[in-house]
Amino acid sequence: MANIKSAKKRIGITARKTEVNKARKSEIKTYIKKFDEAVENDNLDEARELLKLIDKKLKKAVVKNTIHKNTASRKVSNLTKRLNAKEDKAM
Repeated sequence: MANIKSAKKRIGITARKTEVNKARKSEIKTYIKKFDEAVENDNLDEARELLKLIDKKLKKAVVKNTIHKNTASRKVSNLTKRLNAKEDKAM
């Protein structure tokens, strides 16, 4: 356990930031699951809206240093490919 006052403060700050980051990541994962469900059910309009929302949330997470920018780009790219492939099959 830390003895120095500033170290004790940092422990609290780290704990709070960890909770915020967990919540942010969990929210993104939830939206991705909803996106997957929408794509599976051929609800492409809803999937497009969710993709926009996921992109926004991922970019915010990058700015807040929760995830790396390449990770966010990869996730958006994979989701976009999945949506485009489903749209091509629908046509």
